[in-house]
Amino acid sequence: MKSVKLISLAITMLISIVTMAQDSSVNEQLNQKTITGMVTDGNYPIPGANVNVKGNIKGVSTGFDGKYSIKAKEGDVLVYSFMGMKTVERTVGRSNVINVILQDGNKQLQEVVVTGYAVKRTSKPLSYSTMTVRTESVSQASQSNLTQALSGKTAGVYIGAGTTSNQNVIPGNNSFKTEDEKIRTRVDKDIASKTYDNEDYNTLIENEFESPKQSPLSTFSIDVDNASYTNIRRFINNGQKVPKDAVRVEEMINFFKYNYTQPKGEHPFAMNTEYSDCPWNTENKLVRIGLQGKNIPTDNLPNSNFVFLVDVSGSMSSDNKLPLLIQSLKILTNELRPEDKVAIVVYAGAAGLVLPPTAGNKKETIINALEQLHAGGSTAGGAGIQLAYKIAEENFIKNGNNRVILATDGDFNVGASSDNDMERLIEEKRKSGVFLTCLGYGMGNYKDSKMETLANKGNGNYAYIDNIQEAKRFLSKEFKGSMFTIAKDVKIQIEFNPNFVQAYRLIGYENRKLRPEDFKNDAIDAGELGSGHTVTALYEIVPVGVKCNYFNAPDGLKYTKNEKDNNQFSNELATIKFRYKKPDGDKSIEMVEVIPTIAKTIENSSADFKLATAVAWFGLKLRESKLIKEKSMPAIIALARNGIANDVDGYEAELVRLMESNSNL
Repeated sequence: MKSVKLISLAITMLISIVTMAQDSSVNEQLNQKTITGMVTDGNYPIPGANVNVKGNIKGVSTGFDGKYSIKAKEGDVLVYSFMGMKTVERTVGRSNVINVILQDGNKQLQEVVVTGYAVKRTSKPLSYSTMTVRTESVSQASQSNLTQALSGKTAGVYIGAGTTSNQNVIPGNNSFKTEDEKIRTRVDKDIASKTYDNEDYNTLIENEFESPKQSPLSTFSIDVDNASYTNIRRFINNGQKVPKDAVRVEEMINFFKYNYTQPKGEHPFAMNTEYSDCPWNTENKLVRIGLQGKNIPTDNLPNSNFVFLVDVSGSMSSDNKLPLLIQSLKILTNELRPEDKVAIVVYAGAAGLVLPPTAGNKKETIINALEQLHAGGSTAGGAGIQLAYKIAEENFIKNGNNRVILATDGDFNVGASSDNDMERLIEEKRKSGVFLTCLGYGMGNYKDSKMETLANKGNGNYAYIDNIQEAKRFLSKEFKGSMFTIAKDVKIQIEFNPNFVQAYRLIGYENRKLRPEDFKNDAIDAGELGSGHTVTALYEIVPVGVKCNYFNAPDGLKYTKNEKDNNQFSNELATIKFRYKKPDGDKSIEMVEVIPTIAKTIENSSADFKLATAVAWFGLKLRESKLIKEKSMPAIIALARNGIANDVDGYEAELVRLMESNSNL
C-alpha cells in the first residue's frame, strides 16, 4: 500500500513538472516578438548574412535587400555574421527594429597556419578518372535525373531543392577522405599558403627606352584589368615580399579611378592627356594618357546572358577560395535585373550544368544553386570552358551582353591545361561574340599566368578577389564597368616628335605591346572598355639635349634628320591615335589627338597625375626596376598623399598604408 502511494506521488510530481515546463515554454513564446532590420556594410545591403539568437543554432539569413525577420525576446542576444566580416552582437530591447553595419574582417578569410610537428607528410599520386558529360544530356536533365547524369563524375556539386534536408550529394572520386587524410591535406595546404613557390606568373621584361628616329611608333592594347594590384595587396597584408613578376604596373595604375571628363560626342570614350615632370628621373618628363568610358545609365544597358563557370575542384577547398567565391557570386546575383538570365556550370573531374538559364528575378533559386557547391576532385578546366561557352551560345542575346564569368584559382590539370592550349581554346571561343570575365581566388597554388592569358585572349577582363570587400567593389560598385563592354579591341598608337623627344618608354603594358602594323589590322585582338571605366597609361620622355644614362642616342643616321623644319609642328610633342570597335562590330573607328609641348611642374600637376605617377613609381620599385634613379619610399608616399582627392571609398588612403607597410618588409 505504501509503495502505491509513493508511485502515485511520483506520477503527480512528474505531471506537475511537465505542466510547469509547458507553461514556461508557452510563457517564453508569449514573451517573444518579431525583430526586423537590415544588415549592410555601411553603403550596401548584405544578402545571405546570418542572424541567430545566441546559444541557439537555428537562425535566419538576410534576403537580397539585406533585410531579416527573427523571433526573440527582450534580453536575448542576436548574433550577426557574414564571411569576411566581423561578427556583431546586439541585445534585444524594447525596440522591434535592429539595423546592423558589419565591417570588413579580412583576417577571417586568410588561411590559418598550422604547425604540423606531429603530422607525417606522405606523397601520394593524384588519382582521378576523366569522363565526358555530354551537354545535351545534362542541360535537358530534370532535377532528379541530373544526379544520375553527373554522379561520380563531377566532384563538388550538391543537387537539391535548396534546403539542407533535401540534398543529393554528387561525390567525385577524391571526395571521400579519412579524418587523417583531411588533417594532412589541410596542413599541407596551410603551409603552402604562406609561400608562393607554386604560384605561376608570366615573366615580364621591362620596356626599354626607344628612339623616335628608329622606332617612330609605339603601339599597345589598353588594359582595364587590376588583378595585379589586389594580388600585391594580398602579399603585403600577409607580410610577404611581393614577387617581381606579380607586378604589372599598368594594372596597379588602373585599379584607381580618375576624374576624367565624360565623353560628349559620338565616341564611347573621351581622351585626356597631361605632360609634366618625372619624379624618379628628375631630368625626364612624363606623359599621362587617360581614357574615360561613357557612363551608360542602368536602364539603358542591354539585357545580360551570364554563365557562371565555377571551379569546384579539390584545390578550391580553402576559405578564401570556394566559400569566398560563392559569396562573391551572390553579390553579383543581387545586381541582376528580371530581364537578365544566368546559368551555372561547374567543373572538377568533368564539367556539368547545375543550373539552366534562370531569370534574374529568381535570385533565391540562383543563390540556392550556389550554396549547394563544395570542393573535391581534379580540375578539367578545358571541359568547363567548352561547356560554358556552349550554354552561352545556345542562349545568345542579339545586341545583348553575353558573358562567361570564370571563377577559379587557375590551377587546371585535366584536359587543355597548358597556357598554349588554353590560349588557342579561348581565341576560338571569342569568335562567338561571348565576352569573358575571370575572377581569381586563393593563394599558394594560384596560377596568375593562366588567368591573365585567358582574359587577354578572350575579349575579357580579369580581377583578383582577395576579400569580400573587393568582391563588392568589382561586382557591385563597379558592376557596369566590369560586366558591360562599350568598346572592344581598343588600341593606342603614339608618334613622338623627334624635335623634342630624344627617347621614350612605355611604363608597364609589357604584355600588351603590338606591332605598328597591328594598329589598323582589325583581325588583331586588343582590350575592352566598360561603361564608366577609366584607362591610364604613362610614357617616360627623355627631352632633346638631356643626357640619359639609360639610353644611348643613335648617330650617323643617313635618312633621318633632327632639324626643326621652319617651325613646322613646333608646338606638338606627339600625335596620339585610338582605334576601337563597337561591342558587336567588326570594323574599327579611329580618333586622333595632338599632345602639346607645354609641360607642368609636378607641384602644379593634377591630383590624377600625382596619384597615377605615385602608383607607377611604387610598382617600379616593387619590380626592382633598373631604369629609375630615385627609389625613396618616403618620396613615393609623399607624392601619393598629394594625389589623394575625393577618396570616397578610401582606396587611395589604403594605398598609402600599403606603401608604409611595404617599407617595413
